[in-house]
Amino acid sequence: MHEILTLQLGHRANYLATHFWNTQESYFQYDASNEPSTVDHDIHFRPGQGPTGEDTYTPRTVIYDLKGGFGGLRKWGGLYDQGDIEGDLKNFWDGSAVKQKDPPIPQSEYQRALDGGLHQPPKLNTQSVRYWSDFTRVFYHPRSIVHINDYELRSTILPFEKWTSGEELFGKLDKDHDLLDRDIRPWAEECDQMQGIQIFASDDDAWGGFSSKYIESLRDEYEKTSLWFWGLEEDVNQGQRAKRTLRTVNTAQSLHAISPLASMYIPLATPSYIPPYLSIDRSSQWHVAGLLSTTVESMTLPTRQKPGLLKRGLLHDFEASLNSNGNQRIAELQCSIVDKSRNRSNEHASSTAASDSRMPDSNHLGLVYEDEVEKANSKLDISFMSSDTSQTALSLRQWEKSNHVFAKVESIRGFTFVEEAHDEEEAATSRKGRRLASLPMVEKYYNPSPFPILDSFPQIISEALSTGQSTAVHGSLLTTSQISKWTRALQNIVSRMVDVADREALANGLGEIAEAYEEGWDSGSDVDSD
Repeated sequence: MHEILTLQLGHRANYLATHFWNTQESYFQYDASNEPSTVDHDIHFRPGQGPTGEDTYTPRTVIYDLKGGFGGLRKWGGLYDQGDIEGDLKNFWDGSAVKQKDPPIPQSEYQRALDGGLHQPPKLNTQSVRYWSDFTRVFYHPRSIVHINDYELRSTILPFEKWTSGEELFGKLDKDHDLLDRDIRPWAEECDQMQGIQIFASDDDAWGGFSSKYIESLRDEYEKTSLWFWGLEEDVNQGQRAKRTLRTVNTAQSLHAISPLASMYIPLATPSYIPPYLSIDRSSQWHVAGLLSTTVESMTLPTRQKPGLLKRGLLHDFEASLNSNGNQRIAELQCSIVDKSRNRSNEHASSTAASDSRMPDSNHLGLVYEDEVEKANSKLDISFMSSDTSQTALSLRQWEKSNHVFAKVESIRGFTFVEEAHDEEEAATSRKGRRLASLPMVEKYYNPSPFPILDSFPQIISEALSTGQSTAVHGSLLTTSQISKWTRALQNIVSRMVDVADREALANGLGEIAEAYEEGWDSGSDVDSD
């Protein structure tokens, strides 16, 4: 079935993943009169049975968070009754015991309304969303919930910030419990043909170190499995200078340790430039994660499209398109929120695509000819590659002139396109020719279903670009020369801020990563030259 297992590491990652799972749940059709969903639910959900024998469908995910990070979420995911836990413990200990229990975190009004079966729960806002569990719309299997009590969320006494702290925590937990055997193997063994594992984690704090060790173990165990790492990064302007420097060094360490092991490494930074049709509260993780999830969910939609109805692109298909040189495992994520009203039928699809610069043409061969190189280099409205906030809209427009695109995978949803028949052998021959000629490779996927805007989603998208219930999205993953500039910038900071003992290996490693996005490309500009 080409299942995908998800690994959520840390509080910020869980905000993003909660939006992701809410969207997946919305694709289920409970009314037989509705059109069938284009999504294969078995990719991300597993069937099971509840304690009273009822059928259940829960996400294929493992959720790690620190003490206090689960908020008002019930310990066993809210779906299964674990019975008398204290009674079970007496079977292992017949002496006296002193019970210590922290006061429970109350559920949000939104969660209580959902549990009560209300069809219109109260509206959420930045004040009412305190934890990611405050806006979740799905039930989780008990195996999904992993509490880490060694550190406490938002602790000022023992903050979980240093990259090495994450490494040490993983080593301790893995020694005590064998994390892969306990938390990953039961899920993997349920899969008929696992497509891959997607990991959501922040890469600029201790979770980056934790992730690096986790991915190292995963790669040893699942040598040929696709491992996709989505690395969340805090806003570059958040916090004091010392904190910002620490986060940057953490990001550099994560990139250096994880990118050689992961099949794809995608940075997810809060965009420095926000287009005017978006209204984002940068201090709200609920808001920021909502924007991130809109793009991540839309970009990965082809991996769960039903074959036969739409063109499906598995994770390894994405990798083959993006990593055409064999050593380009880091990709930049971009997106645009597109006006759906400008394309409502097949008859004028091509004319609308031509009039909206953010919309691609309907070339399904994934081929780019010489007269289309400029189009391949075009940039969407929002980039999730970390950059200094001094970057302006003008410099964003100059992006396509100062950067070279090696390869691109696009996912466009919310429009109706005519699927063009093509010959796979001819396409493969043409791709080979593009590579030999150093021309950009572009693979495109389409889905007529728009991105659903749920009552758990923040009101961040202008009503002019949505119906209030859905919106069209154009997402793109690219391997570009911009990645070299970003990596060189990290290398420059590392060479000044990291201890001498680690500086040389880290700086040299980042330099090797950057070179993979420079070979055979010269922008003809002296910008960022050394």
